[in-house]
Amino acid sequence: MRPRHNDPELPASVTSKDLEYGARLELRTLSKDNAEDVARHLVMAARLIDEDPELAHQHALSAERRAGRVAIVRETLAITAYAIGDFALALRELRTYRRISGRDDQLPLMVDSERGVGRPERALELGRSVDRSTLSNEVQASLAIAMSGARLDLGQPELALGELEIPQLNPDVAYSWSPALFQAYGDVLEELGRTDEAQQWWDRADHAAEVLEEAAATAEHETVDVIEEGLEFEEGVELDPVETADDAVDVDLAEADDAVDIDGAEDDFSIEDEVAELLGETDEGEGTDGTVPGKE
Repeated sequence: MRPRHNDPELPASVTSKDLEYGARLELRTLSKDNAEDVARHLVMAARLIDEDPELAHQHALSAERRAGRVAIVRETLAITAYAIGDFALALRELRTYRRISGRDDQLPLMVDSERGVGRPERALELGRSVDRSTLSNEVQASLAIAMSGARLDLGQPELALGELEIPQLNPDVAYSWSPALFQAYGDVLEELGRTDEAQQWWDRADHAAEVLEEAAATAEHETVDVIEEGLEFEEGVELDPVETADDAVDVDLAEADDAVDIDGAEDDFSIEDEVAELLGETDEGEGTDGTVPGKE
């Protein structure tokens, strides 16, 4: 028997059209009326996840009771369960989401949920079970943070630092994942007693967050350019430079895998020079030998 559940109130102003288009497509197997209700509950779960995670979870439960075989519904329930600290439920729902969708994009949350139920060894095993090259750069960065946390749970700070030393740990370019990755790297350095280095990475995390926020607020999508992200090429959007209080920065921002150059800009530094540096073709640029930029 399932426990009794009372649906939370849905504001009249919320409609299925408020749900992201891709998520709405997943609901097309449902009846029209049911799809509308499920979509509205998903919208409310997303809106409330930060300010009222418990209520968001109730909305996710309502959606799951109406559409338990839809991947986005099980994913939402897992995320809200994680937010309220029910890691066992989060892990169960994430496994179901993974089975239905065939995707590994929530692997970092699965690893963190294993940590949450007190199984750091299993968390590490789970994280190693997937070829990371098949994951997006953002998921790779999130997985590194989760794996590093599991190492800390086991009292292995040196190995925790090593988990974070991935190509995405680039202090010169700000991506959507950079603030969290820089912050985590600084936290482990502090754990190792390397306080001065830790402060440098925390400062980088703050600066990256500021630049990304300003870029998102001022961005005007004009022409499409190709930038190097990690070890692969992906599309970015060429934007006007964004000025910060510290220095001038060049901005490349993409909707999915976005990047912002947070180095100070030189007056005589050309676009060709920038591309060459990113490709590791300049004398001063970082090579592709796997070393971590900014780390001695």
